[in-house]
Amino acid sequence: MAVKFRDYYDVLGVPRTATADEVKRAYRRLARKRHPDLQPPSERAKATEAFKEINEAYEVLSDPEKRTKYDALGEHWKSGMDFTPPGGDGSNAAGEVDWDDLGGFSDFFASIFGQAADGARRSRGGIRFETSGGDIEAELPVTLDDLMRGGRRRITLGSRSLDVDIPIGMRDGSVLRLAGQGEKGTGGAPAGDLFLRLRLTPNPGYRASGDDLEMDLPLWPWQAVLGAAVQLQTPDGAVTLKVPPGTPSGRRLRLRGRGLPRRDGSRGDLYTVVRIVVPESPTAAEREAYEMLKRNATQPPDRPAGS
Repeated sequence: MAVKFRDYYDVLGVPRTATADEVKRAYRRLARKRHPDLQPPSERAKATEAFKEINEAYEVLSDPEKRTKYDALGEHWKSGMDFTPPGGDGSNAAGEVDWDDLGGFSDFFASIFGQAADGARRSRGGIRFETSGGDIEAELPVTLDDLMRGGRRRITLGSRSLDVDIPIGMRDGSVLRLAGQGEKGTGGAPAGDLFLRLRLTPNPGYRASGDDLEMDLPLWPWQAVLGAAVQLQTPDGAVTLKVPPGTPSGRRLRLRGRGLPRRDGSRGDLYTVVRIVVPESPTAAEREAYEMLKRNATQPPDRPAGS
């Protein structure tokens, strides 16, 4: 008895050279997209037949032995052509094979393999539609204070609200995994996971670089030349920083152990970057002081060659 040839590779949308992982990914993608439970009522009957075909294709192409037997039919067979299997009439030793007896597999499947796949998940109505839920990826904005002290954040995911713990030691780009909080599975299969990638929101006073923090330190010219003790605000509160005499603009001065906390309890450092500022509207006395400095300067500042 001739039956219609089924191109299982075409059903899953993969080439004949597809690896086992590629076959698996294609099946999962189609299963989530075509699952009858996810279709409107008017489309469920049609979706059920399509889903049976997807499951049948995966049953064959995911099993090395069955795939080898299927591939032996040859590449010249095309979907929709009549196919007469070896043995002639498409029945096995037990007689004609019935679709329902195979839990939803087609006559084409029966004509090649003769019985339902070992271990195929079946219920009274045929194959039980069971698909693991997909993973969800999202970004979670966090503040510098979140990274410094950790804490708990409440987020909204669709119609759900979730409490997310941000542990000490997280960084911009760190990923938190919430097991079982992804897309729901079907047919009793487990849900996927939720992956949250942390994104540090800009802070007007500090820049994060790995475990360290960086901030600008504005100085008057005389503070840079003569040295000074300046007060500055850090994430841990106010501190006094000693600026050594002759500090040029751009120099980095380190405050050890005042950066971001690590998981082991230690901390990075806080670097201050010197920025020399000048008075925009100097007073007469300030102007006179600069004129005197100009008259008494021993040499001009170093300049690049050719300037």
